[in-house]
Amino acid sequence: MRRLTGSGVVRLTGSQAPDRVGTGSACATVAEILIGGGLLRAVSGIGIVLIGAALGFAGKAEAQKAPLLPEKDVAALVNELSGETAKRNLEGIARFHRQRGSQGFHGAAELVAERARAYGLSEVAILQFPADGKIFYGTQRSRPAWDAEIGELWEVKDKNASGGVQESGNWQPTQKIGSYEAEPIVLAEDSESADVTADLVDVGEGTKESDYAGKEVKGKIVLVRAQPGAVQDLAVGKFGAAGIVSYAQNQRTAWWGEDENLIRWGHLETFSEHKTFAFMLSLKTARAFRARLGGDEKIRLHAVVKAGQHAGNYEVVTATIPGADPKLKDEEIAFSCHLDHQRPGANDNASGCVTILEVARTLQMLIANGTLARPARTIRFIWPPEIEGTMALLNGKPEFAKRIKAVVHMDMVGGGPATKAVFHVTRGPMSLPSFVHDVAWAFAEFVNEQSYKFAATGQAEYPFVAPEGGKEPLRAEYSAYTMGSDHDVYQDSSFGIPAIYLNDWPDRYIHTNFDTAANIDPTKLKRAAFIGAASGYFLAKMTPRDASDIALSSGLRAARLTIEFTRRANGLDPSEQDVLNRAFTEYTTTADASLNKFLGGEKSNRAADQKAAHSPTKESREIFYVRTSQSKGPMAVFGYDYFADHAKAAGVATPKLLGYEGLWGAGEEYAYEVLNFADGKRNAQQIRDAVSAEYGPVPLELVVEYLQALEKIGVVEEVK
Repeated sequence: MRRLTGSGVVRLTGSQAPDRVGTGSACATVAEILIGGGLLRAVSGIGIVLIGAALGFAGKAEAQKAPLLPEKDVAALVNELSGETAKRNLEGIARFHRQRGSQGFHGAAELVAERARAYGLSEVAILQFPADGKIFYGTQRSRPAWDAEIGELWEVKDKNASGGVQESGNWQPTQKIGSYEAEPIVLAEDSESADVTADLVDVGEGTKESDYAGKEVKGKIVLVRAQPGAVQDLAVGKFGAAGIVSYAQNQRTAWWGEDENLIRWGHLETFSEHKTFAFMLSLKTARAFRARLGGDEKIRLHAVVKAGQHAGNYEVVTATIPGADPKLKDEEIAFSCHLDHQRPGANDNASGCVTILEVARTLQMLIANGTLARPARTIRFIWPPEIEGTMALLNGKPEFAKRIKAVVHMDMVGGGPATKAVFHVTRGPMSLPSFVHDVAWAFAEFVNEQSYKFAATGQAEYPFVAPEGGKEPLRAEYSAYTMGSDHDVYQDSSFGIPAIYLNDWPDRYIHTNFDTAANIDPTKLKRAAFIGAASGYFLAKMTPRDASDIALSSGLRAARLTIEFTRRANGLDPSEQDVLNRAFTEYTTTADASLNKFLGGEKSNRAADQKAAHSPTKESREIFYVRTSQSKGPMAVFGYDYFADHAKAAGVATPKLLGYEGLWGAGEEYAYEVLNFADGKRNAQQIRDAVSAEYGPVPLELVVEYLQALEKIGVVEEVK
């Protein structure tokens, strides 16, 4: 998971009505908020109507044991899904150091493909996409494969020197600091071969020239607080350092400094001209080094690395359960994850990989033996390298993008209590409203209700507990859109595929050597598998006859959004409240219309709605932008920034929007949605209003500046 922060989270279950969890409690919570404070003017009209509709469905929900699927189908899924089977597969995957294009990734891919074949899935294949640093897949510049064989870091001392005696050069190892063979995470990704003995110099953060002032680092190894890739051009390129040792604390959470023994995943820049090596240290080791260096003690290290980039392939494992309807079997519901990561990488993201593998096993078995009806649409399972593998698949084989109607994406779904993880069902961006998120939340609320009931009373029809797992309630959160995984690619306007995103956050062990199988809860895996399997199966079999079953979930979605938008409206001036109101109306209307589109009906006339709803300012009235076809994918992908690279070549200054901090989002999030909203139907003012409703008010000139920069590098073009 490549986590971004900024978007808000709305909690709808728990503290306000612990004995009324799920569908009923959502309505009760809405009612309590309405009674307590009332709706703000910005959403009062539409909000009350939708709340009333949601409350009107409450009686139906109370009588319904399970949402959307027949009771027998729910029971079949619950009985067959196994958290233990998923965890056994996870233990296998977590053995591999799964960097893109590496031998370790290939080993994990072969394991997944072997299991898929054993489970009876169809069309099992490991697709290969060349990756040499030159080939582009949309906006993703392919990164060469990277492999490592040796990576050792030692502290050494001169055995023949003592006191003030001159060094003899007879350096002998005294303590091993890190070993790639023992813990591959100690060697930063994209390190190059080296055999260096040099003094260690502490340069603090290491990202500014002032960090190096008065320090001789040429030919030395620098100790830095930042990620290796953030310092290599300065430390190695400008000041001539021989290598890097880092204790970067990436993915900070409330617990980041509590365990000094954690070693965090490190990266060098794939495309930097200043190739080097880097090792990652724990806080405990780094603090000891800093204390010794601060006391004027000399520390000399010996680094031996055998590693490097080479031309290779992105490998994407895929398999299917064929659909039954001759007219619909070419449409697909996809299950996605990402297979790459450092070893062990258990929650991130062996958990997502084995959970969709367990979904595949379960659905295939139940469909094959006739317990479940074969769905109309094909169900596809995809195990790629994170983001860049999905970019290669959708751009390299565009027929996949055309067939996929919706995605269930899982990235970190197994964290047990030790990880501090909170499970999220995350809706899509406001640029792509869809009913599919209502489907996922309906099943998540069902699991919330049943698992809480079991935890509180010891009895429930569906406790969703694995024999080797925990008994805590799930407490899934319904979350606003957050970026950081492959769902960003699917929901980019180039592809426009709505994605259900299931994920844990925070996780105290993400990207560390402690992200181990021991911290994975089979019960959590089973619950995530059920939410995903039920959602995907329902979407795969859905016909117009099922459309009415979505009404309750959609009504409750509108109720949740009413709460969220009302809270956001607090403190905003009336004009920005009006912006929120229009965005709320458009989102709910378009999400409702997406059901008809999914079923092959007419598309909603969103452009007409937009023009009627807005009164753009004079300076922006004629500025419309439409995306060109040559740059499919987000601007910032994995290990490569398409915008920054092309802007530099075109002499375009960095737009201020990329550094903007809004109320509920920041730079990259604003930029992602500005590009998504550039559909040729919205003008600059309307795009500004749309992203302001999603992430907080932003000056129009920052949006215009970014759109103009995109135009200069050929990503969008102006439409008069």
